[in-house]
Amino acid sequence: MQLPRTVRVTRYVTPLREGGSLPAIVEADDDGLYVLKFRGAGQGPRALIAELVAGEIGRALGLPVPELVFAQIHPDLARTEPDPEIHALILDSAGLNLAIDYLPGSVTYDPIVHAPEDELASRIVWFDAYLMNVDRTARNTNMLLWHRRLWLIDHGAALYFHHTPGWETAQSRARDPFPLIAQHVLMKHARSLDQIDASMADKLSETVIQSIIAGIPASWIELDGIEHEVPRVRTAYLRFLMNRLDSPRPFMTEALRGR
Repeated sequence: MQLPRTVRVTRYVTPLREGGSLPAIVEADDDGLYVLKFRGAGQGPRALIAELVAGEIGRALGLPVPELVFAQIHPDLARTEPDPEIHALILDSAGLNLAIDYLPGSVTYDPIVHAPEDELASRIVWFDAYLMNVDRTARNTNMLLWHRRLWLIDHGAALYFHHTPGWETAQSRARDPFPLIAQHVLMKHARSLDQIDASMADKLSETVIQSIIAGIPASWIELDGIEHEVPRVRTAYLRFLMNRLDSPRPFMTEALRGR
């Protein structure tokens, strides 16, 4: 797979205060607008790792995920920012961050008004169960409608296992059935889980997963204080994601039960 391209942030446009980590709309040197996820935010670089890995896996599965880019921030960007919280966030995030293509005019998915086709709903539920994404519920759908198409955003809460100390050696977590999938906002529409299971898993070969893991910037891993263990951490992510695909898949059993 091709790694995300890199852009340089040239202008801070506006904060998106509905997010706890203060993401922002920024302009980059390619004249594009992006939603920037700051490396220096409270959840730290692991949230960016989850965003990158989940987003690229989603794209590999053919799901509608906006383009991801690496975003370079220069500390001088903070000079004209009067808000002290944002000023500090920019300074703390100087260097490499992650950004998502901004979808102008998009609206938040409303589960009362909108209903996706069962195949798409099933593929999204499978994807979120696989990556243990706790943040696609009726309370916070993390989906947008843009040009009459559904788009998946905000995957920083996926792979939550890596916030647990020592997760690199606790590979039994890969077989976690993820019972929280029952709360998925699209569960009632996911009527094709049985039919799509094998084809979804088949798209995620070791080569595909390995190329995505290889794209995690070493600096994000090093910020966790384990700069001498970058290869070991990459191997742990790869092993976890591959073991999770082994059949029978407990997360699929749990999703079927939740449906």
